[in-house]
Amino acid sequence: MNDLKIEGAPLPDMPWQDRPADSKAVLWRYSENPVIPRDIISTSNSVFNSAVVPFKGGYAGVFRCDDTCRRMRLHVGFSADGIHWHISETKLEFESEDEEIGKFVYGYDPRVCFIEDRYYVTWCNGYYGPTIGVAYTYDFETFHQLENAFLPFNRNGVMFPRKIKGNYAMLSRPSDNGHTPFGDIFFSESPDMCFWGKHRHVMAPSPFEESAWQSMKIGAGPIPIETSEGWLLIYHGVLLSCNGYVYSFGAAILDLDEPWKVKYRSRPYLISPQKEYECVGDVPNVTFPCAALHDPETRRIAIYYGCADTVTGLCFGYIDEIIEFTKKNAM
Repeated sequence: MNDLKIEGAPLPDMPWQDRPADSKAVLWRYSENPVIPRDIISTSNSVFNSAVVPFKGGYAGVFRCDDTCRRMRLHVGFSADGIHWHISETKLEFESEDEEIGKFVYGYDPRVCFIEDRYYVTWCNGYYGPTIGVAYTYDFETFHQLENAFLPFNRNGVMFPRKIKGNYAMLSRPSDNGHTPFGDIFFSESPDMCFWGKHRHVMAPSPFEESAWQSMKIGAGPIPIETSEGWLLIYHGVLLSCNGYVYSFGAAILDLDEPWKVKYRSRPYLISPQKEYECVGDVPNVTFPCAALHDPETRRIAIYYGCADTVTGLCFGYIDEIIEFTKKNAM
């Protein structure tokens, strides 16, 4: 795919490890996984399902750190290389002019998206049940909380890195108040980051006999990457097995102008729980992608993903190979 164009700022020094000589995998794991252990701060029971972005010549992130009271909290972290992290011992505090939305109940599974001049944080926010919280920051020190994007119940709020037809755009997964036994991905847009509408259906779980790893529910993962082939979306899927839920992830390519239209969607997964740190933990058999770094020139991508709801893993690949794989193995 020599003519493939990939949008984004150059990131030549992003975290990277070459594909092992004996591997033909489209994505391969960092040999030193987990890249972030469960006890990186003194109060954490687990650190997983977190967001990472380039920031001031290094990297910043918003991390899900469930504490030893098993409360779901968000913490800010910084790294020079995207591998070795310093995560604040103090949980992230949002500033809000409206006391009604500023009451913190819980926060988990954040994403961070840079749009125009600021970083937007979306997360699963507790407001009479799970919904999509929204905030922005310029410096990862002060976070200004906005209105919740949707009514409860909703999860996996993932923004697009630019406006589409003049509006902000977001993917989400409507849910219920528990461990949702269903889930489709929807597209929504907003003129002002307050009122969200024009909801469009994107994808549903697949038939079991066609692609079982994504047959129960699905949800958007990292921020979509804009390419000349369309928006590259890494997303998770869930299989209901005889031993419980199994979370894997694959890829889809969405139309650039109408992202609710799916051009291609991978039948096979890219990563599934296979390593011990993915299979054994607080919630076994989970690989859950939430963030990706990429370099347009080299076409490299590094994906951060939660492992067994306990630690954070890292895997690598090439964007052109992922797109080729997705098109070749499309449903």
